[in-house]
Amino acid sequence: MVKQRILTGIRPTGALHLGHYVGALENWVRLQDEYDCFFLIADYQALGDHLDDIDGIRRSVIEVTLDWLAVGLDPQRSTFVIQSYIPEHAELTVLLSMLTTLGTLQRNPTLRAEMKELDTKNPSVGFFNYPVSQMADILLPKANLVPTGDDRLPHIEMTREIVRKFNRSYGPVFHEPQALVGRVPRLVGLDGQAKMSKSLDNCIYLGDDEGTVNRKVMSMYTDPTRIHATDPGHVEGNPVFIYHDAFNPDAEEVQELKERYSAGRVGDVEVKRKLAAALNDFLEPIRERRNYYQQHPDLVGEALLEGTLHAKGIAETTMSEVRDSMRISKYVE
Repeated sequence: MVKQRILTGIRPTGALHLGHYVGALENWVRLQDEYDCFFLIADYQALGDHLDDIDGIRRSVIEVTLDWLAVGLDPQRSTFVIQSYIPEHAELTVLLSMLTTLGTLQRNPTLRAEMKELDTKNPSVGFFNYPVSQMADILLPKANLVPTGDDRLPHIEMTREIVRKFNRSYGPVFHEPQALVGRVPRLVGLDGQAKMSKSLDNCIYLGDDEGTVNRKVMSMYTDPTRIHATDPGHVEGNPVFIYHDAFNPDAEEVQELKERYSAGRVGDVEVKRKLAAALNDFLEPIRERRNYYQQHPDLVGEALLEGTLHAKGIAETTMSEVRDSMRISKYVE
């Protein structure tokens, strides 16, 4: 039986954090045995708002790969891909942009949010067009499924819309991909912000050491209405308990902490210390695997280059079909 194919990826703009894990990586690891998985490092898209930090992008390509390997992504079972090593990504982006209206991009809520975060009224064409680049990433290997966070669902729906338009105009080259949202669709930041974000510096990174994790957890935002440990506290929406639910495997301990917190019988310090212990237990094997691959950079390079070569062959086949269907493959016999 032929496995269905998955395409998903990450822009190389820094090391990965717990939000990436619960929103994406956890699913990716689980899906490796069920699907033909393609994991993309989208370095073209990183240029859109990091053009002044090429060295940072270069470092991050390796950092992201180390994090992938550390959480258990296996290049023997999955395909690691560097976007810019396959020029067909750029070619399909250009062709799909001819089918995508300016209004479609302007209505995309994720693009609007990222433009606001970028804090500019004059973004580059490359940045503004990155949703089309993401469509090309999905369609080039003809992915059936796209694991993603809930904030990226508009991208998947836009991709489905453009697939329908392409197939009506030129024939059934692509199928409509489906989205798969992770167990914890969005992890709040340590400061209580709606999203863990590198730019807000409210993250725990997968590579953080034990001391760093302890320090970050002890500084976490909790219940602002709770002045004393004896005051009844709010569990719902409290970042510390959101993290307990996501990463503490001892469900009985978590439930007991919630009951005591609600009754004013436990302080923030104890709740945070137990969270830090749970997080460090979770991260320790990830740290060990990351250290192993840092000591063996040849394995990291091999995973990237072999996977990209495999993806390049599939991309060439897809683009041949696209050009033929659009009747632009040749003009002179």
